[in-house]
Amino acid sequence: MASRHSSSPVPQSNSSDAFFKKEMDATKRCRPVQSLPDVCPKEPTGDPSNLCDSPSLVVDQHRWTIYHSKVNLPAALNDPRLAKRESDFFTKTWGVDFVDTEVTPSFYLPQITKEHFALYQQEITPREKVHERCKNICTPKDTFDRTLLHTHDKSRTDLEQVPKIFMKPDFALEDSLTFNAVLPWSHFSTAGGKGNRDAASSKLLQEKLSHYLDIVEVNIAHQISLRSEAFFHAMTSQHELQDYLRKTSQAVKLLREKISKIDKVMCEGSLRVLRLSLTRNNCIKAYNKLKLMATVHQTQPTVQLLLSTSEFVGALDLIATTQEVLQQELQGIHSFRHLGSQLCELEKLIDKMMIAEFSTYARNDLNRPLEDDCQILEEERLVSLVFGLLKQRKLNFYEIYGDEMVITAKNIIKQCVVNTVSQIEEIDTEVVVKLADQMRMMNFPQWFDLLKNIFSKFTIFLKRIKATLNTIRSVVFLVLDKNQKTRDLEDTLQKNSAKDSTVDTEVAYLTHEGMFISDAFSEGDLPPVAADTTSQRNTSPNSEPCSSDSVSEPECTTDSSSSKEQTSSSVTPGGVEMMISDDMKLTDLELVRLANNIQELLYNASDICHDRSVKFLMARAKDGFLEKLNSNEFVALSRLMEGFILDTEQICGRKSMSLRGALQSQANRFVNRFHEERKTKLSLLLDNERWKQAEVPAEFQDLVDSVSDGRISLPEKKTAATEERKPTEFLIVEGQKYATVGTVLLLIRIILEYCQCVDNIPSITTDMLTRLSDLLKYFNSRSCQLVLGAGALQVVGLKTITTKNLALSSRCLQLIVHYIPIIRAHFEARLQPKQFSMLRHFDHITKDYHDHIAEISAKLVAIMDSLFDKLLSKYEVKAPVPSACFRNICKQMAKMHEAIYDLLPEEQTQMLFLRINASYKLHLKRQLAHLNVVNDGGPLNGLVTSDVAFYTGNLQALKGLNNLDLNMAEIWEQKR
Repeated sequence: MASRHSSSPVPQSNSSDAFFKKEMDATKRCRPVQSLPDVCPKEPTGDPSNLCDSPSLVVDQHRWTIYHSKVNLPAALNDPRLAKRESDFFTKTWGVDFVDTEVTPSFYLPQITKEHFALYQQEITPREKVHERCKNICTPKDTFDRTLLHTHDKSRTDLEQVPKIFMKPDFALEDSLTFNAVLPWSHFSTAGGKGNRDAASSKLLQEKLSHYLDIVEVNIAHQISLRSEAFFHAMTSQHELQDYLRKTSQAVKLLREKISKIDKVMCEGSLRVLRLSLTRNNCIKAYNKLKLMATVHQTQPTVQLLLSTSEFVGALDLIATTQEVLQQELQGIHSFRHLGSQLCELEKLIDKMMIAEFSTYARNDLNRPLEDDCQILEEERLVSLVFGLLKQRKLNFYEIYGDEMVITAKNIIKQCVVNTVSQIEEIDTEVVVKLADQMRMMNFPQWFDLLKNIFSKFTIFLKRIKATLNTIRSVVFLVLDKNQKTRDLEDTLQKNSAKDSTVDTEVAYLTHEGMFISDAFSEGDLPPVAADTTSQRNTSPNSEPCSSDSVSEPECTTDSSSSKEQTSSSVTPGGVEMMISDDMKLTDLELVRLANNIQELLYNASDICHDRSVKFLMARAKDGFLEKLNSNEFVALSRLMEGFILDTEQICGRKSMSLRGALQSQANRFVNRFHEERKTKLSLLLDNERWKQAEVPAEFQDLVDSVSDGRISLPEKKTAATEERKPTEFLIVEGQKYATVGTVLLLIRIILEYCQCVDNIPSITTDMLTRLSDLLKYFNSRSCQLVLGAGALQVVGLKTITTKNLALSSRCLQLIVHYIPIIRAHFEARLQPKQFSMLRHFDHITKDYHDHIAEISAKLVAIMDSLFDKLLSKYEVKAPVPSACFRNICKQMAKMHEAIYDLLPEEQTQMLFLRINASYKLHLKRQLAHLNVVNDGGPLNGLVTSDVAFYTGNLQALKGLNNLDLNMAEIWEQKR
């Protein structure tokens, strides 16, 4: 029976009304057995998992459940508020305004046709035929369902007769309320007159409770009868399960015995070997860990030793390596719990020490004697300091060097002044205490030598700074180059790792904690690189252990995984070889900015030297010392400052404007004073000039000759040969004789001083051009006032302005006009193209001078014209011949010729006498017309002709006028 029931999960029966079970294919999944529905819900037992999902008639009798949902459908569809019934459900629900409309088919839903169900019909048709055949054999299911439903309804109706208080989960007669509800006291009252009725009530109550008990027992029996088959099937399955458990227990026991034998024979020895191997590896790692701890224990003494020799980079590398080891290899070691914080404090101390050391180095480097060479002071020490500061990201260390530069520049000037003052006996340092006052007591040569000494010291100072800063910049660029190489190497490694990604994944690999368990089996199969690493990291237990006091042993240092520092050798420009570590985590932007700041520091050094020089100049210029310098002294000062400016620009590579601006300011003051002195001198010369021809000394002739040769420069001091030469009467300029006055000779020298000053100080070219133009204009206007304006009569005390004075003035002006183009070309060669517009001043001056010369010529003609008017107005045609009037005229003409012939060139003399002759003819013609003398060949005509012939003969007899065309026929009125 057990075997038969075990063949099918559903209870079978041989009776005629048994259920028919269709044979199913073994390949198909069987549905799990489901129990029959529980008609009577279970009583609550306190376990929530055992509660039924459907509502209970007993528990839920006082609350609304699905069993109370009994509604008349017509009543639900009727709306009592409407006067008439709606035509359909929709108008009732949505109102009378609802109308049927055609729904537009959706574009997102496909059109379903019968063809879509063709496949389904093909699959379901055979199943339907099988179903129809089974209906004829099996008991109709609806009959069973109707019977089951009828039974269920009947049981439910019986249970409804039992009061719901008995169905409560908390039903207990101990509760007084519950007890009173079940057994009312009124049924047990013994009052008189009601005993029989109470007895009847008690009996009725007992019968009612018995009836309730019967109903419950009947339902329980019914439920048991419904589940009898399942109960018997469970009992049968229990026996089979016990058989299976007994067999399984025996099989497990046998298997354990076999596994125990296999463990003893095959696994115990191998596992022991594995455990011993792991123990060996752990011992090696513990041994290496102890050695590492011994090395770390020596970190602080080693750092102190390195710091005693100023090996800051090595000390920092050791601290960084130790910190990394503490965080990775020795993390959690109790004895080292304070070492990390101690190393951090030590690192901060090293930072302060490096800054102090760098400050000391900068002070020693800048304050050492400037007479030494410009080599770098202790280059190895400097490079080590810079590497250490870069490693600690102290990127503002160059500011310390900048502060020391300012202090040193001040001390250089102070020391130079002290040394110079101590060598001058005229300065009493006890009386004059302040250095500035002592400096102001120096004369120009002494002060000039002091300034030259300061400039030379500053030049050496800047060269020394440049060498030091170049070394620092080279270290920065080495780190920058190392960063670039590191990035290139990482890119290469990434590419190689991508190519080598096909390495056998079954091979064990190493980690910083040691080997995996699989290393015990595959150590011999490791790749070469891993094996090498293993041999380096894990030394043989038979090897000699290193001393814990030694720091230089390879085994006592951290392994490659605990220290990421890789070093590369680099050589600085000075030949110092340094090891650059990879742990300088500085970005390229930071390094480039630092290099630019260091270069800017060199520019600042130049500015500092220039600023201190400017203050030195200003301190000496307070009493107007620089403004009182003569031209040679100021030129020497200017050349010295220009040379220093060019030297600093060449050293530092950038122009500094402070000293150049101070030089320009002093140059402007010098130009103003220079011009005022020359203008005052010229004014005094003109005010004392008597406008007489002066002798020309040999030095002025040599000066003019040098200008003719193209050299515009003042002659040197007089030589013995120059002093022996006698002065000449005329100044020879390019073959022409110029009669001149002493003022003009000195004016030419002054003009050449302006030109030479421009050559010596190019920065004042424009100012000198303006001042020279002003000087030439002043000479022209002042000479016009003195000669043409007869100002010399009151200023000098001349009795009259003679024709010789006029001619001499004209010739002096012509000499100046001769040199104006030369001066213009000289300035044009020294001006910028954008400044050429300033040359128009010379064009205006030339025009003014020509106008002045023309006015003098007109003045000479006007003098003779007034004489002709005076004499010829009294002329009478009568004997004797020549008349007294013409003899007087010829006498005056001879005096005029005598006065101007030696002063003016022959061509100008001829032109002047032609103009005088024209004036003479005009006056004579007017007088003859007044006397009614005509050219008729009469006696009067003959007398006039004789006088005119006398005049012509005398005039042409004068020197240089023999070929002069007088054209005397114009004195007669032309016949019409």
